[in-house]
Amino acid sequence: MDFNLEHGWEILPIDGDTGTAYMAVNNDERIFIKRNTSPFLAALSLEEIVPRLIWSKRTVSGDTLTAQEWLNGRSLKREEMCSLQVSELLARMHGSKLLKKMLLRVGGKTYTPVDLLAQYFNGLSSELRQHPLLSEATSRLKANQPQLERSNYEVCHGDLNHKNWLLSETGQLYLVDWEAVKLADPALDLSMLMCQYVPRKDWKQWLTRYAKKEPSPDMMKRIYWYAVMNLLLVIKHNYQRGHFHEMNQDIIKLNQVIKKQNYI
Repeated sequence: MDFNLEHGWEILPIDGDTGTAYMAVNNDERIFIKRNTSPFLAALSLEEIVPRLIWSKRTVSGDTLTAQEWLNGRSLKREEMCSLQVSELLARMHGSKLLKKMLLRVGGKTYTPVDLLAQYFNGLSSELRQHPLLSEATSRLKANQPQLERSNYEVCHGDLNHKNWLLSETGQLYLVDWEAVKLADPALDLSMLMCQYVPRKDWKQWLTRYAKKEPSPDMMKRIYWYAVMNLLLVIKHNYQRGHFHEMNQDIIKLNQVIKKQNYI
């Protein structure tokens, strides 16, 4: 592929990506290049949620290339996901009018509870359809869908795995890999993170730190609804890939959520 960079740059593909990410090297200078990234990246850069955008250009083949500053750093560890930095960045992201405006402008998708239920049932195996606990969970979800107005939907990352958080050598935290971005109830993001990384007994404390106030009963109800929804989607994902040990671990988590709480 012709990147049309100035002479002296060496282009190296990044292992583990799908052929869209590269490191460009010129002596001691390095930049991160991504192919066909959404224009939404510019807004993320302005909000300092991703590493700084340096340039964007169109190639003769019609591809769009974006270059970002290369930062030495590492992914967050699982135990670091409860940190104040994480909750502050999420609050800033969910509250950004600029991000919401830009995502709407570039045609970002909106996901409602109905959409997520449809996503779960689409192509669902008969074994999972007939599983007693999963059936009970979906029945509760259908009967208690959150009623948050779409005007209150915000930009949600959609995949808050600890590996998608980049902590630079200078201590700056970024959130990367935005392929799953959507407009949705912020509780979708929050429940995804909390289910995987925050002990159940600490949920209210974590949400209070995120929102700068104690969560309302409605917020807690939405959190638990999306927690169950996310677990169902992960269970389906692991089943389809034959990751049955991981699937069973998430079924145990699901049982803990729906049996010990009265929110759904």
